[in-house]
Amino acid sequence: MISVEKVQRRNAWRYYVRGVAFGDSRRPARRLLKDAQEEAGLPPGVWMGRGLPALGLSAGETVTQRQMELMFGEGRSPDADRMERERLDDGADPEAARSETALGQPIEEVEKRKQIPLLAVEFVFRAQASLIVLWALGDDHTRRVIERAHERTIATVLRWLEDEIAETRWSSGRQRAKAPALVVAAFRHFDNRDGFPLLHEHCLILNRVQRPDGEWYALDTVRLYQHVVAAGTLYTLTMTTEVCEKLGLATMPREVTPGLRPVMEIAGVDQELIDWSSTRRQRIEDALEGITDQYVAKHRRLPGERGRHGLGWWAAQDTRPEKKTPRPLHHLRAWWRASAILRFGQRLVDGLLQRCRTVGAAIRAQVSPLVDTVLAAVDVAAIVYTVRRCFARRHVLAEARRHLLETLRGRAFEPGLDDYIADRALSRHGRQLTVPQEGRRPPAPDQLTYTADFAWPARWWIAGTGGKPPRESTRYERARVASLAVQNAIRAARSAPAPASDEAPAATALTAAHGDHDQAAAAPHAVDHPGRDAAPTPAQRAAAVHAHQQAAMPELLEGRTTDPATWMSTPENLARFAAYKREADARRRDIADRPQPEQPTDAVGPADQQQHHTPQPDEGRGAARDH
Repeated sequence: MISVEKVQRRNAWRYYVRGVAFGDSRRPARRLLKDAQEEAGLPPGVWMGRGLPALGLSAGETVTQRQMELMFGEGRSPDADRMERERLDDGADPEAARSETALGQPIEEVEKRKQIPLLAVEFVFRAQASLIVLWALGDDHTRRVIERAHERTIATVLRWLEDEIAETRWSSGRQRAKAPALVVAAFRHFDNRDGFPLLHEHCLILNRVQRPDGEWYALDTVRLYQHVVAAGTLYTLTMTTEVCEKLGLATMPREVTPGLRPVMEIAGVDQELIDWSSTRRQRIEDALEGITDQYVAKHRRLPGERGRHGLGWWAAQDTRPEKKTPRPLHHLRAWWRASAILRFGQRLVDGLLQRCRTVGAAIRAQVSPLVDTVLAAVDVAAIVYTVRRCFARRHVLAEARRHLLETLRGRAFEPGLDDYIADRALSRHGRQLTVPQEGRRPPAPDQLTYTADFAWPARWWIAGTGGKPPRESTRYERARVASLAVQNAIRAARSAPAPASDEAPAATALTAAHGDHDQAAAAPHAVDHPGRDAAPTPAQRAAAVHAHQQAAMPELLEGRTTDPATWMSTPENLARFAAYKREADARRRDIADRPQPEQPTDAVGPADQQQHHTPQPDEGRGAARDH
C-alpha cells in the first residue's frame, strides 16, 4: 500500500534529515547525517528517478544533508553553492546569483503572494503484514528476495508514474506537458516505532520537473493524488507476484475489518504471527472505539465509510508512540526471532517458510495461470460501478489489478494484462458521461468520467456480533452482490436451451452484455476455452466463460470469480447476513408466485412492460444463499 503526505513548510526538510533519514529516530545534535547513520548501522538515503541527470546526480547516489536543504527546503539546485559562488566571482548581484540557482520559480516569490509553496510529495511504500513477517523471521535468502522485490517494485511504480501520470503545469494550469523524469529521495526503514518489523520506504518526490524546453516547473500534484490508489495496487500486485514466484508461495484473502475489502496475504502465515508484528493495531482499535462513541454522542448517528476512515486516522495519531533509539538490522532480526520463539516456539518459527511453501504449492496446483478477460472485465466494471456510480479509468485500472491479485493468487501474468482488462471493461460495459465542449481543450483520456448500466443492489442491515449494534452493508459488500448478479446471469445461461432463429436478437443482446468469448480469444492476453464447438451458441459461449473460470478458480479457494455459492471471502461473512437475505428472498418469491389478475394485452403499456421485466438485484440468488 501507499500513503501520501505533503511537504510544504520551508523547514520541513529538517524533519526528514533529523528523523526520517535516521531510522525514524532523533539524530544527535551537531552530528553529521552520514556519521550518525554509519554509527547506528542505518542505510543512507538514495536518489531515484529519471530527472537526476539534469541536476548532476545519478541513481543510487547517497542523499546528503546539504542536498536536502537546498532542494526540499529552498527549491534550488543541489549544486547551488558552487553555481552561486561562480556567479558572485563574475561580479553578479547576490540576489540575482541566488535566483539563478532556483529550480523554476523562486520560493520567495511564492511566499510574497501569501501562498504556501509545496516543496515535495511524500510516498510511503509498505508491504502486506504477512510478507513483513516472512522478511523478519525468514532466512537470509528469503530476506534478500523480499528486499529485492521491494526495491524493484518501487522502481516499477516510479516508472509508471513517469510514463503515464506525471505532468508539469504552468500559466495557472492552463498549459501542461508530460514530465517523464521525476527526482526522488528514498529512505528505507526496517521497523515501526515499537521496534517491531515494518519494512517500508519513504520516497520524497520533488515538486519540480523539467518542461520539454528545459525550464523547471511544478508538478501537477492533483494527478499524483488521483492515481495513488492505482499506484498502490500496482505496488502490491507486482511485489506479491515476484515474491510468490521466487519462493513458490501463494496468497489468500484475510479479512481485516468486517465488510471491507480483504487483504491478500501470504498463505501459511498464521494470524497470530501477523498480530505479533502489528503491535499498534490493537491500540488503534481501542482508541477508535472511544472516538466513535464520542462521534455518536455528538452527531446522534453512526459514522459513514468516509467518516470511519477519518476517525481511524485520528485514532492512529493519538496512539502514535515517541521516537525510539535506532538499531542496525542484524540486531533487530535477532531480537525479532527471540521474541517470536518465546511466544510461539522455535518449531513454528523455523518451519514458517516451509509451511508457506507447502500451502502455496497446494493452491498453485489448483490455480490456472490463465485469466478469463471476458469475465474479469464484467466483474471489474460491476464492482467499480457499485462502489462509485461514476468513475474514471484510474478506478477501473486499480480494480483490475485487485482482480488479478485475487484471481491468480500470486502466479505471474503477462505484462499489460491489467491495462487490457481495464480498457475492455470501459469499452464494453462503460458509458461515457463527459461531453467535450466546443472552444475548450478536450479532456485527457484518463480524465473522462464513465458510468455503467448494471443492476443496483439494495442496501441491507447486518446483525452485530460481540455486543455491537447492527450496521449497514458497506459499498464493497453491495459491490460483491452486483458482481454475483452478473455471474448468476451467466450461470442461468449455462443451462438455457439453444435459441431458435427468431430468438437471435435476444441471444445477441445476451452476448453483448457478457462479452463475446470468440472475440476475447482472438484479443491479446485473452484465453480460449479448450474443446469448444466450432460455432457455439450464445448460451454455450456464456457457459464456456463460466466453466473456464471455474477451472481457474475452484470452489475451495473462495475467490471472487468462483462459483456464486462461495462468493464471500470467508464463511463468517456469509453467515453474518445469510438469514436476512433468505428471509427477503422468501418474501420476494412468495410475491412472485401469487397469481396475477389477467389483463388485456393492449392494456399493458410499454412502460409497464419495462418495469415488469426490470431485473432485480437479488434475482437468482436464493439457491446460492442456502449453501
